Amino acid sequence: MAPEDERHTSFRTPIDIFCYTVMPFGLKNAGATYQRAMTHIFDELIHQKVECYVDELVVKSMDRRNHLDDLRIVFERIRKFDLKINPLKRAFGVSSDKFLGYVVRHRGIEIDPNKIKAITEMPPPRNLRQLRSLQGQLDFIRRFISNLSGRCQPFSKLMKKDVRFKWDAECQETFDSIKRYLLNPPILAVLIPGKPLILYTTALEESLGALLAQHNEEGKENALYYISRRLIRAESRYSPIEKHCLALIFAVQKLRHYMLSHKITLISKIDPLKFLMTRPALTGRLARWAVLLLQFKIIYMPQKAVKGQALADFLAAHPIPADSPLNDDLPDEQIMQVEENERLPFWEIYFDGASSIRPVRPPNITRARAGIGLIFVAPEGGIMRFSFSLTEPRTNNEAEYEALLAGLEIAIDVRIQHLRIFGDSQLVINQVLGIYKVGKVELAHYHRRALELLKQVPNVEIARVP
Repeated sequence: MAPEDERHTSFRTPIDIFCYTVMPFGLKNAGATYQRAMTHIFDELIHQKVECYVDELVVKSMDRRNHLDDLRIVFERIRKFDLKINPLKRAFGVSSDKFLGYVVRHRGIEIDPNKIKAITEMPPPRNLRQLRSLQGQLDFIRRFISNLSGRCQPFSKLMKKDVRFKWDAECQETFDSIKRYLLNPPILAVLIPGKPLILYTTALEESLGALLAQHNEEGKENALYYISRRLIRAESRYSPIEKHCLALIFAVQKLRHYMLSHKITLISKIDPLKFLMTRPALTGRLARWAVLLLQFKIIYMPQKAVKGQALADFLAAHPIPADSPLNDDLPDEQIMQVEENERLPFWEIYFDGASSIRPVRPPNITRARAGIGLIFVAPEGGIMRFSFSLTEPRTNNEAEYEALLAGLEIAIDVRIQHLRIFGDSQLVINQVLGIYKVGKVELAHYHRRALELLKQVPNVEIARVP
């Protein structure tokens, strides 16, 4: 404990008042501080020889012959920082063991048999407290149970306020089906770095589903991750092709940490890539989806086999809720590391806006029309063009600002970190850079909004093109 903070841990005893000199259990930041200390201690060994999560530590070796040398390096580091090991909770020279509540083997990750036994031997809940206990245990192993929320839908009505707890036949059938499922739980295979991935997607009337798989060294297809969710009311009104596009977007956002570092083969009934990448003009959400996909290496392959697709359809038929976060990286997952060049992967945006006034009949009446255009260039060289028509009359400078704002909003929406912006409007560029002052009142709110959006991009450059 820092000397100035020791007094905040004071406690009274019959003898006297004491305080802690080292961090005790129970402090709000104890876990984060402990993890930061472990990260500092093992530093370069993490992900190479050691995996560490708070007080859980695993020393790993690809070869048994090197394992003693790896242990020696780790023990020297432990001795240097005066750490202690509980002899009752350690195991050496094993090929599989429990880590963070799961069983880790060479073939993949499995559910702890003790957790399965606790659920399968559990009697039906008799009250709300027991039901919540059951759902808590199921939630811990949710990544192994496809469509957990869909399966547990009958339980949700018992959780509502002012509803009498009544365990009926439907709840009992759901409970029994979960127990039967856990008798033969799936095994999530170990990802092989550098080997292409296979993404199965499907879109039904009310749900989306996806399965991420990979061929092992023997050519057998193994499941790595399966996800699904229900469609909200507005999404259920999308056209079939838009639902397939949404299924792809849902998958790449949920599994982004896998897909950024691998080539992806997309297998689906409809080709969403062709729909998004070949349309002459995209607007709104379709434009944002198209830009998002530029950062992935995805190749479409028509559906030929039903092995993976059947599982994807099954998941879609029993989905999880739509409010499940898209980017909910589980705390026990290791984010895939992406190798980058020393040069930062800059995206480029070229924006332009124009306004025209045309005479129409009867005489002395004019009609103003305005539009904007955007070109996105990905670091890998992919190009995406967009054009939008503005519904309200705009001056040329206002149209230029509208184009800049639209480009920034799309870039922020797809989480672009490094961005170069080019435009041909000397006025807009120099006002944003602070070289020119904003003289016209009608441009002031555009200028403020542009500066607000620019602050949301970590690394951005802006320049004028002749």
